[in-house]
Formats: sequence, structure tokens, C-alpha cells
Amino acid sequence: MDLDRSWPRPQAAYVHVPFCRHRCGYCNFSVLAGRDDLADSFLNALAWELSQLGTPRPVETLFIGGGTPTHLPPQWLGRMLELVTTWLPVAEQGEFSVEANPGDIDAERLRVLQDFGVNRISLGVQSFASEKLRVLQRDHDHAIASRAIEAAAATIGNVSIDLIFAAPDETPQQWLGDLRTAFQLPIRHLSTYALTYEKGTQFWTRRAKQELHNADEAVELEMYQQARSLAADAGLPQYEISSFAAPAARCRHNLHYWEGRGWHAFGPGAAGFVDGCRATNHRSPTQYIRRCLQGDSPVAEREPITAVQWASERAAFGVRRIDGVDLNTIQMETGVDVEQLRRDKIAECLQWELVTLTRGRLRLTEKGIPLADTVSSALL
Repeated sequence: MDLDRSWPRPQAAYVHVPFCRHRCGYCNFSVLAGRDDLADSFLNALAWELSQLGTPRPVETLFIGGGTPTHLPPQWLGRMLELVTTWLPVAEQGEFSVEANPGDIDAERLRVLQDFGVNRISLGVQSFASEKLRVLQRDHDHAIASRAIEAAAATIGNVSIDLIFAAPDETPQQWLGDLRTAFQLPIRHLSTYALTYEKGTQFWTRRAKQELHNADEAVELEMYQQARSLAADAGLPQYEISSFAAPAARCRHNLHYWEGRGWHAFGPGAAGFVDGCRATNHRSPTQYIRRCLQGDSPVAEREPITAVQWASERAAFGVRRIDGVDLNTIQMETGVDVEQLRRDKIAECLQWELVTLTRGRLRLTEKGIPLADTVSSALL
């Protein structure tokens, strides 16, 4: 098989906008907090990086994340969207997502998003509960989040929200309150994440000092199962380990990642996969800006991907989908038989009843869904 001619042409693109009002204690992303003075330099740097494409690259899905893209004032937000959509025009029936914080949502910003064709908005709500929001260092409240969701739904239409569970001292009953509130609002997609303590974050340091404590594993599992149950009852069935939506509202951009279809990436810390090569930009926004404005590549790491890596990663990410992953399709497209390559590990997962394997389709069982990370690791 000639992989030089078989790598899929990227049909997706991600753009990272690093600006934020402040850095939350759990955040490990590439963020510029309180440095709005660098907005002009960043947009000039982004313009240079995008120009390296040579010609515009039409995409089926475009996702602008951060950071907080909507932290930019409306006129700067419009400038950024015009720049990005010039180089990365979205197909007529494509998906165009932008991340936003509830506190940034106002009529003017929503009009800007709408004018540039944004048809999906992802709101970092994280919680509706005052005390939990305080612990997570979020700058909105229940009322602000609810108004943002309703306004975005009225203007953009397709609203996704993120919620965090297993926050310090959170109880399952409190988590139920967040879920019930969410499902009373006009959302079409929900992503839920257990709070993680990433090395280098403020929360990591505070946990080391015993100021914060991990939730008990049993409690975390109970909260996870609550989300699965209530989401299904609300008409948003689980379709991936952390994702819930009706079929028509599933995040098409994420599907490109999970299926290893290739994607462009721009901005600090952004990681792309193009022509069989994975490239990751410098995480430091200031370093990214400096390099681009000097006419130097912002890429910090570049790694050619072998067919075995490509196939293994597609299996590892794909099995996290509730529908499972078709190993026959992976073999046909990569030339690698993952079922044979990982036969011993798959056999172990079958023995422990974590997966089923039927005519090449590998799928998590109910027992395996909470242990998806274990199964994914076995396939790599």
C-alpha cells in the first residue's frame, strides 16, 4: 500500500485563540490572561501562519477554540473571523463552531458570529451552582449562564455546553442539580468532564498542599452514570465517552479527530495532522507570536506517523465512541490489521468483558464504558 498517496486530505481545521480574562486554576491550555494588548500582534501572527497555506483550503468543519475567542471585542472578533474564513472557507453544509464563555455573550458578539456563518457555539458553563463556580474560579453565575444559552440558541441555534463534575466537595445530589438545570435549557449537545489536576496548574499545587482533594472514585463513577442516564432521558443519548447529543447534533469536528481523518491547526499550542505528519505549535503564545512575525515556523514538534501508529490511534480513539470502531475499515484504509496486531490485548479486554468484537466491530460494553481509558491504552 502506497501511504504517500493514501493520507486523507484534511477536511477540518482548528484555530486556537489564547486570550482570556483570567486563567482558571484547573486550566492547562495555552492562554494569555490579561494581555489584551497583544491582540493585534496575535492576529498579525495568525495571518502569517494562515498565509503559509498558499491558497484557501475549504473545510467541512472549522472549530475556533482557546482560550476564549469571544473575549475579543466585537470588532477584533470580526477581524479574526474574516481572516480565518478567508483561508479556511466552510462548506455550505459544514459545521462552524466557536467556543465562548457565558460572561462574554452579548447581542453584538452573537451578531458578529452569525454574520460570519458560525452555526454552532460551545459554551464553557462548567456549572450553574454558585459555590462550585467559585471553587472553579469561573466568572459567571446561574443567571448569566442561562441567559447566554438562551440568547445563543435564539441567534446561532446549535448550542453545546461543557460541565465539570467531581469538583472538590461536590456531592452526587449537587451534580444532579447541574444536570437538571442544563436539560431545562435549549442545548443540543453536552460534554461532561471529571475535574482533573494537571501538572503545572494552580489546582495541582493546591492539591499537593492538601488544600484540594480528589473526589472518591466511587462518587465520580456515580456522577458519571447520572450524566449518562439523565442525558438519555432528555433526548441527548451518549455517543462518545464524554459526549451526549441526538445524532443530528453530534460534533462533526470531533468525529474528524476520532476517525483520524486529518486536520489543519493554527495558533499557539495547536496540533494538526496533515499528509501523515503530526505538527504541534509552540505552547507559549508570546513565542508563537514572535516566531510568526519574524517569518519563522511556529512548529515546536513534528513527527511523521507510520501506518501502524495511524491505525492504532484510530482504533484507540474510535473505540471511545458508543457505536464502537470498525477495525475492517481501518485495515482497508491503512493496510494494518489492528485485530491481529493487538490480538493479545483485545483478548484480555474480551476476557474481562470490557468489549465485544463482532465481525470486526470493537465496542465497549456497559462494564467497559467507565474503563474506556484502559481499553484505549491497550490498543495503542
